[in-house]
Parts: sequence; C-alpha cells; structure tokens
Amino acid sequence: MGERDPRQIVLRPVISEKAFGLVQAHNQYTFKVAPEAHKIEIKDAVERIFDVRVTDVRTSSVKSKPKRRGHTAGRRPGWKKAVVELAAGETIELYEGV
Repeated sequence: MGERDPRQIVLRPVISEKAFGLVQAHNQYTFKVAPEAHKIEIKDAVERIFDVRVTDVRTSSVKSKPKRRGHTAGRRPGWKKAVVELAAGETIELYEGV
C-alpha cells in the first residue's frame, strides 16, 4: 500500500472560538481530517505539512446534523476531527493571522 499525500489526510483547519481557545490555552490545533485516517497518519501529516513536532493526537467523529429547507428534510454529512498538541515552543502560523 502506497503512502498518501499529507494533504489528503489533513483536509483543513477548524476555525471556531473553541479551537482558538485550545490554541491559546494548551497549544492544541484542530483540523478536519479524512474519515479513514488514524492517529499515526495524522501525526505524520501535520509534522510534514507544517514542519512542527507533534506530542499528542486526539480524534473524534462529529455526527451529522438534521437540516431542513422548506418541506425538504435531509442531513449534513458527518466528519472526523483531530486535535493535535504541539511540543512546547512550536506554533502553526496558519492561525496567527485569523
């Protein structure tokens, strides 16, 4: 099995008030990741993309939400979230300008 591109594993950062709180308080960054990715793949991908040292990875599945538009009911898709803790002194510049 070939090695995947890190950008296929780490899809995008999660920009939210809670995510910014984790960055400021605990040096933890939140990302939307591929649903089939596991913690070791996520750690390697973040280290390769941002050139940082990762000390911990926590993952969770975000459940789908029901949505309505008029009389049409449906659901938003579920997704996988990873909270990555960096070593002391390490930062990801992506969050600094937002």
